Amino acid sequence: MPGKPSPSRAGPEAGLGRVRLTADGVWRGAVEIAPIALFVIPFGIAFGAAAAAKALPPAIAVLMSAAVDAGASQFAALDLWRAPLPIGMVAVTVLAVNARHVLLGATLAPWLLKLPLGRRLLALVVLSDVNFAQSLAAHERGEGDAGVLLGGGLAMWVAWVVGTAVGAYAGTLLGDLSRFGFDAVMTTYFAAILCGQWKGRRDILPWLTAAAVALAWSRLGPHGWHIVAGALAGGLVGALRHGK
Repeated sequence: MPGKPSPSRAGPEAGLGRVRLTADGVWRGAVEIAPIALFVIPFGIAFGAAAAAKALPPAIAVLMSAAVDAGASQFAALDLWRAPLPIGMVAVTVLAVNARHVLLGATLAPWLLKLPLGRRLLALVVLSDVNFAQSLAAHERGEGDAGVLLGGGLAMWVAWVVGTAVGAYAGTLLGDLSRFGFDAVMTTYFAAILCGQWKGRRDILPWLTAAAVALAWSRLGPHGWHIVAGALAGGLVGALRHGK
């Protein structure tokens, strides 16, 4: 009908007033991220095989992946796995590696705070770097369905648990998976997402600051905190620059 406004997906503001979490969004998020999730399986296999090498029962390794669902911190914890288990050191290390999730959640806050608390927590329980990047890009396109975050996270979770199970029960039979180049997939994926977030020359200084601080901290600071340090430094420079 003439004069009736049509829905717009021109930007994130288009979706903020109608944020929801639906089964359709979950399905779309899972389908969209599925090609990337497949490449998580080799990392899961590597973790399962490493856990087996530490004499961790396969069922316990799979349970860890299902409950924790955080590959980097699981590998870090595995490095400290010995008898007696240094629980305090493991907890601090896992906190350091996973502290970046505070920043990931804060970045998505303008979108997810429109959801009721229960659905917000449901969407965030499977938050990872990959489905964060996917959801941030969707939000930038004006996506109003937070189900894409949950669906993408569930797909990543399934791939991680399946990979862990394969590695824990049969990983030693598969040999060194790095020869297939799977370790380059995630770097390439995040580089592509980053390029999609480019908004012009005003982004150069914050990006360079974040990269420089993260690189320096990874060499000089406590293990695992370089991502948080780089993100905070880049965000502060960006806020100051854009504020002007």
